[in-house]
Amino acid sequence: MADDDAVFKALADPTRRALLDSLHQRNGQTLGELCEPLHMARQSATQHLDVLESANLIATVRRGREKLHYLNPVPIWSIQERWIEKFERSRLRALSDVKRLAETREEDIMRDHRPNYVYVTYIASSAERVWDALTDAELSAAYWGHSNVSDWHVGSTWEHRRVDGSNVADVVGTVLASDRPRRLTLTFDAPEQTPPDGPSQVTFDIEPYHDIVRLTVTHEYLAGQAALDAISAGWPAVCANLKSLLETGHVLPQAPWEMHADLRATQMAHNDAQRSAAAR
Repeated sequence: MADDDAVFKALADPTRRALLDSLHQRNGQTLGELCEPLHMARQSATQHLDVLESANLIATVRRGREKLHYLNPVPIWSIQERWIEKFERSRLRALSDVKRLAETREEDIMRDHRPNYVYVTYIASSAERVWDALTDAELSAAYWGHSNVSDWHVGSTWEHRRVDGSNVADVVGTVLASDRPRRLTLTFDAPEQTPPDGPSQVTFDIEPYHDIVRLTVTHEYLAGQAALDAISAGWPAVCANLKSLLETGHVLPQAPWEMHADLRATQMAHNDAQRSAAAR
């Protein structure tokens, strides 16, 4: 209930709702970009954004000197699941803003004509252990169903290999940034399938705080809606299994991506077909 209280408190202020509306229209804005249409002082905007971030309604990612702000719909979905079924449709009018924010459309999250995706989770672990889980072949195989293989030096290639004995790589890319244990940035696409506008890019930001870690996964420059749908199902499943492994020593009883088995099977079959065509 405490988390719900923080979200409702954050949404109660019209200025904070306006900031969320702005991110709903265009994700990944800087502080200056958010202030301009609202004619708001940077100090006032920062205070409102701090409240939204404390409620986990937004996530922030640093890019050089800039701090980008992204809408995080997860708490709103949680409120929707917690409350909507308890009320008649007529009583939902008070939650209309929440409902509108929870609706995701491709045009709402497009930036530079290609969609981005941000996922944030908190793990009771150290930054070093989270880094090792992302980069160690055996550890990644334990919770991801694939092994992440590379020397993790900038400019090196990396592969996301199946663990069924075939050693087939379903994702390949290049290491763009490697700052253990804080940030890892990779290009991320299926073999032989780099989109015409260039590869997608994944950044793992690992922020330690006392005995916990905030892990932010930012997947940028996606090829389109199909890619967005796939990773929107995939990243929460992978992060949930990672969190379970590091906090309990065990992965979840069932692989969470099996809830989206059709998407996973379609993706792997497509990769196999592309690989066979390239080999001819």
